[in-house]
Parts: sequence; structure tokens; C-alpha cells
Amino acid sequence: MRILHVITGLNTGGAEAMLAKLVGGMDRKRFASQVLCLLSPGPMAEAVLSAGVRVESLGLSRGLPTPGALWRAVGAVRRFKPDLVQTWLYHADLLGLAAAKLAGVRRVAWNIRCSDMELDKYRRLTRWTLGLNARLSGVPDVVLANSTVAVRVHEGLGFKPRRWEVVPNGFDTDLYRPDPAARAALRAEWGIPADAPVAGMVARWDPMKGHETFFAAAAEASRAVPGLHFVLCGDGVEEGEPVLDRLVESAGLAGAVRLLGRRSDVPRVMAALDVHVLSSSFGEGFPNVVGEAMSCGAPCVVTEVGDAAGVVGDAGVAVPPRNPRALAMALRSILSMRPEERAELSRKARQRVLDRFSLAAVVRRYEDIYLGLLG
Repeated sequence: MRILHVITGLNTGGAEAMLAKLVGGMDRKRFASQVLCLLSPGPMAEAVLSAGVRVESLGLSRGLPTPGALWRAVGAVRRFKPDLVQTWLYHADLLGLAAAKLAGVRRVAWNIRCSDMELDKYRRLTRWTLGLNARLSGVPDVVLANSTVAVRVHEGLGFKPRRWEVVPNGFDTDLYRPDPAARAALRAEWGIPADAPVAGMVARWDPMKGHETFFAAAAEASRAVPGLHFVLCGDGVEEGEPVLDRLVESAGLAGAVRLLGRRSDVPRVMAALDVHVLSSSFGEGFPNVVGEAMSCGAPCVVTEVGDAAGVVGDAGVAVPPRNPRALAMALRSILSMRPEERAELSRKARQRVLDRFSLAAVVRRYEDIYLGLLG
């Protein structure tokens, strides 16, 4: 079975990471995969290529696709001759659907990866694309979502697919694992004492990620937890960014915050944390970073967005979004635990991922859906 995955780009993000894990884990004897990027490939392209899967890029610019861009996409689809086109994210859902139908592909699946988008924070083109996708949502054979919240929200936006399938994200628990050596090495690199409490967040700079809430909560938590340090990484989250520098300064956290930017060693970073924070205020479906951090043994404090609260269960704490005080209190509750209590919570967090969100089980679920579409 030949599957062409169409995605907007391959920058660092949850959808991109899940796509790379999926194509790398599928049965090569039954499935031949290729990835088509609308934009130029980003850093996640390396993970796809290392899995032995070809990446083709249309090299489009951001903005309204032209007829020429559509026909280039049609040409790419025809060259691969897929049995199924699987699209990822709104813009690829729209252009990929049109290209697949014009190329004569019978089966198309969409993949929705977020929930309650606050569209006033995004460009007009994104709002227009989402509205058009709602009108066309009955055309694909199936619409996949990574959370039950995403299904409910999109139905409220007018999506009426023939069929929904909810498939949670899956995690490579061999890659994302507790790593005492990495914990010691990175803390030394950052100039943080080995026994100091450290809270962190892996998230790109984006309106949905709630960095303002994070720093407001960090300021309050640091007053209650002596010696507390904070480590953040992700695209755009680096020293010298004026908005971030102002947030750190206004929170009174100069010297207690490390802004690391994009990292290629995220599992090691997560293993160095005592607690991982998801401060998102909207937009999340099934946030990958929560499962990844839990798999590394880092208990999570999350906001109640998407399915985040259901992911952490009793192995972390969930609080309302945009509530810095509640977030700070949750941080304090974990960081003030006795060492043996925190170790037990760490063990419970990893075990929850092993039991419910293993990559192998999620890949099999995708394979079963794909085979069912062509059965």
C-alpha cells in the first residue's frame, strides 16, 4: 500500500514529530510511504529521512496558494501514484485534498492536530482555510484527530465528516526515558546545582503556548520554592528575543531562567527536569510534549486544554488555563514533595505512558485504519 503524507512543513512541532514517528514505525513490507511538504523542509525532515522515507518539497511561500502551486502538488501526487493521501494540518488538508482528487486518488484522509483555535490571534488566511475545510469536511473518507476535544470543537465549527477516528499520539519510550547521566551533565552545563529544583517547558514561541502565564506563575512559585530554576527551549525561545527578555525581567527572574532555543536533545533536556509545564491557553489537541516528558520521568503540570488533563491523569496536576496562581500552586505542590514522593510520581508518570500511549500501539492503529480504507 502506497501512502503519500502531505504536510505544510517539517519544522519542530507535535504534528511533524508524530508524522516522523509514524512513517518510521510502519511495516515496510506492507506500506511504502513518502512525505510531501508544501513549504521548504524544516529540521524534522532529518528524522523522516533517517527512517528511510523520501521527502519532497514544493518550496511554496506562505500565503494564498496559486493555481501553479496546485498543479505542482498534483504533479507530485501523480509521480508517487499513492493508494491513499494522508494530509496533516489545515493548509495541507485543503491543498492535499484538491491535489489528490485532481490526480485521481480515490482515498483521502485528513489529520486534525489542534482543538480550540483562537483565530483572532492568527492570520486571515488561516481563518479562511479553516472555514473552507469545514465546508469540505465531508469529502475525505475519514478525518483523524488526536483528541476527543478536537472532535467536539471542530464539530462546533461546522465540520461534518463521513467518519471521525480518534488516535492519540504515541511515544518512543526507549528514546524518551529517565537518564541520570544526562540530568547531571546538563545541569552542570547550565550552571544549576545538582540538587536544585528545576521546572521547564519545551514549547515553540506561539500565541497558544501561554509563555506570559508561565512566567507569571514562575515568579510566584520562585518566591515559595528556594533556589528554583527554569529551563525553556523551542523555536524562538532564546536569549535576545525582546519580548521574552521583557517577560523574564518583569517576573524578576533574571539569572534563574535559561532560554535554550531549539534543541536537538529534547529527551535529555526533559530528563534533567523535576517538573515539566504546559501553560497553553488554547489550541492544543493531544500535546506531544506532555507524553514525552512523562516518559522521561518528569511529572507534568498542565493547563486544561485539549486532552492534556486526561494524558497526565493522576500522575501530574491539571489547572485552568490563563491562571498563573493555580499554575504556581501546582508547581509548588510537586516541588515541595519529599524526594521519595516525587520519585514515585516520576515512576507513575512513565508507567502511564508505557501502559496507554506506546508508539507501537498507535502505529498499529494507523495501519488498521489505512488497510480498512482500501479493504
